[in-house]
Amino acid sequence: MIDQSILVLDEGTTSTRAMLFAQDGALRGVEQRALEQHYPRSGWVEHDAEEIWSKTLHCARAMVEQAGGAGRIAAIGITNQRETVVAWDKATGEPLSRAIVWQDRRTADFCARLKEEGHEAEIRARTGLLLDPYFSGTKMRWLLEHDDAVLAAAKGGRLALGTVESWLVWKLTGGGSHITDASNASRTLLMGLDASGWDEELCELFGVPVNALPAITDCAGELAYTQEDLLGGRIPICGMAGDQQAATIGQGCLSPGETKATYGTGAFILANTGSEVPHSDNRLLGTVLTQLAGERTYAIEGAVFVAGSLVKYLRDTLGLIDTAEETEALARSIPDNGGVVVVPALSGLGAPHWRPEARAIISGLGFDTGRAHIARASLEAMAHQTRDLASAFAADGARWTSLRIDGGMASNDWMAQDMADVLGLPVIRPDFVETTALGAAMLAAVGCGLEANLSEAADTMIGEVRRFEPQMDAETRRKRLENWAAAVARV
Repeated sequence: MIDQSILVLDEGTTSTRAMLFAQDGALRGVEQRALEQHYPRSGWVEHDAEEIWSKTLHCARAMVEQAGGAGRIAAIGITNQRETVVAWDKATGEPLSRAIVWQDRRTADFCARLKEEGHEAEIRARTGLLLDPYFSGTKMRWLLEHDDAVLAAAKGGRLALGTVESWLVWKLTGGGSHITDASNASRTLLMGLDASGWDEELCELFGVPVNALPAITDCAGELAYTQEDLLGGRIPICGMAGDQQAATIGQGCLSPGETKATYGTGAFILANTGSEVPHSDNRLLGTVLTQLAGERTYAIEGAVFVAGSLVKYLRDTLGLIDTAEETEALARSIPDNGGVVVVPALSGLGAPHWRPEARAIISGLGFDTGRAHIARASLEAMAHQTRDLASAFAADGARWTSLRIDGGMASNDWMAQDMADVLGLPVIRPDFVETTALGAAMLAAVGCGLEANLSEAADTMIGEVRRFEPQMDAETRRKRLENWAAAVARV
């Protein structure tokens, strides 16, 4: 039997990469390319969709070559930055505008208007989501209202809209498949959580033509096939999920109540809620975790907009650090934060506050404040934002007993320990922290028949973990939480 690999395309906010996994979950290779961020106005964030495609294709070809050719690839799994919207021409396959990134806030006024008109309660009941610029439907409407090329394509029946996985599948299949998986579709404001297709009333409310949207599919199965000449052969695309759902799978959170947090550009916490459609009284989100053979598993989610992007801001914009890894040494170099608190609302405040107009602050500055204090307070902000979410989850009846963490920031030992201290809970980190890609590989393994189900895939592919136990005394924790609450109140 030919030894085959699983190829994962992991398309993130700051980079795109291809990763090669063995059938036992071992990582065999990685090829990565950075993506340029475009900030044309305050609060606007854009990507070049053609750059996403060309760099993803470059990375995929490198991994196929390393594997020994397309015949050595059992299946492709795709995971993606969610809520980012691409508009393209069905006839030419070319993007019609820059992609609007999930962090973008340009539709805040439109969301406020819908709230004033009394639509949020109904939208929340149907979709599990809040009226916020974060979600895809408002971005699609903006493109139709403000981009002449997008509007002309819509009038001519040539418009294709989708999130990034839809764009990649379209390009990989040479325009043969326009699909999205249910986990990504559940982030658009255009699909009911308990419905199999798009909600026509919601599409009408947001002004999005249904015929421009992709078909909604399972997260695993023979979903599509690549065009033969792109990667040297037809390869089945057998797994798709939004990045946070994929990370939840890659952490093995397959039973109700199991919870994970991913610390990448933003921070995203998901708790598996099983087959029951979730409802939150504390401004958390209901979302599809997986859809397999038409059956859905759901999750409650809290989203923090700024996590790793804060460290990137300290490095690239403020010049306070040379590398992201430097923050750990700086945090350890001082006994405490010196009274400095950072509230990283660079893209507004996400859950459970949902204040898109909020802006970041650094409070408690004095002549004795150095860059180490700011770096430490920035890492502490990750624990505080997570603690706010833990309180909201508990109020919704989803109390955490531990937290599984992953993502690029999770490799910071100081931050992981601080998280355990502030939460007062064990924090569990897998040795292999790139669980988003691993989750996509698990879905692809199930989709192509290498594994019978996700539980068996987890047994085969998920490796060892490390535990961080709480060590902070109650009084120190209380003071930290009080200072954080006071700073948040200021924004």
